[in-house]
Amino acid sequence: MPLLDLHKLTVGLPRTWSGFLRDWDRSLRSGNYPETTRYNYLLAAAQLARYLGEYSPDPDADDGAGDPCAVTRAHVEAFQAWMIETRSASTAVNKHKGLQQFFKWLLVDEQAIDRNPMQRVRQPKAPTRLVPVLREADTAKVLEACRGKGFASVRDEALIRLYANTGARLSEVGNLLVTDLDLNTESIQFHGKGAKDRRVRFGPKTARALSRYLRARDKHKGAGLPNLWLADRGTAPLTPNGIKIRLKRLGQAAGVPDVHAHRWRHTFAHEWKRAGGDTGDLMLLLGWSSEDMPRHYGASAAAERAMEIQQRIGIGERI
Repeated sequence: MPLLDLHKLTVGLPRTWSGFLRDWDRSLRSGNYPETTRYNYLLAAAQLARYLGEYSPDPDADDGAGDPCAVTRAHVEAFQAWMIETRSASTAVNKHKGLQQFFKWLLVDEQAIDRNPMQRVRQPKAPTRLVPVLREADTAKVLEACRGKGFASVRDEALIRLYANTGARLSEVGNLLVTDLDLNTESIQFHGKGAKDRRVRFGPKTARALSRYLRARDKHKGAGLPNLWLADRGTAPLTPNGIKIRLKRLGQAAGVPDVHAHRWRHTFAHEWKRAGGDTGDLMLLLGWSSEDMPRHYGASAAAERAMEIQQRIGIGERI
């Protein structure tokens, strides 16, 4: 099942809202926006519409609930405050970014509004949290949980090693095709955000795991599919969401909490920066175009390096 179900997102919304969201999705698709991005953008706008119609205490919110062109700055600010109270500041930041794109589209592309209600709405401040990395011992436990000769075990080891070895996104690994993999050069072609492709090398242990998986895949019922990853049974591919569920279950079986692909991405950046790796090279490997990303992902490594230096220098210990 695809991630983006537009009917489900818009069910119960007034016709005007639904019509605009469907047109916006067409515009996003024509701009080749990834499905995940489209889903997050459209979800933010749909949630604003539902908030104005069901939860807002403002009697003037009815106009905005019926037509996005009637949404005001006050409506958006109240929605953001409600998101912070009922979800989190980080979630409110994501909604803010989605609504920025929606009302920009209404103003510039559709020319349906004369003033953008987001113009003076401040982005919520989200607390900075250090994402816990997955230590080698934890990854080893997860690999041990999928040890075996069956198809699923061989596939899962290849998946885990590829995530840990490359730091790729969940969807980048999950949407791979067989033709993206080149075992001769021990490299793989990732299709990143914004239609940005990159080729990344992987190590010999990952290569062996992938080679074993390909042999098992050749005997599988779904071997004729172009998708690299296949479901345990039948002829269906294993989707990114299926991989997400599988990793969580393997983590639970291994006694390692909160296992997901993004933690290996943080771990990759952490270990790279901790080893003194070049930031520009890290950006190329992980498919980033903004230097804000390595700073964010490398924050845990910076904190760990600082503590190591503190212990080595021993300030205050010589008194």
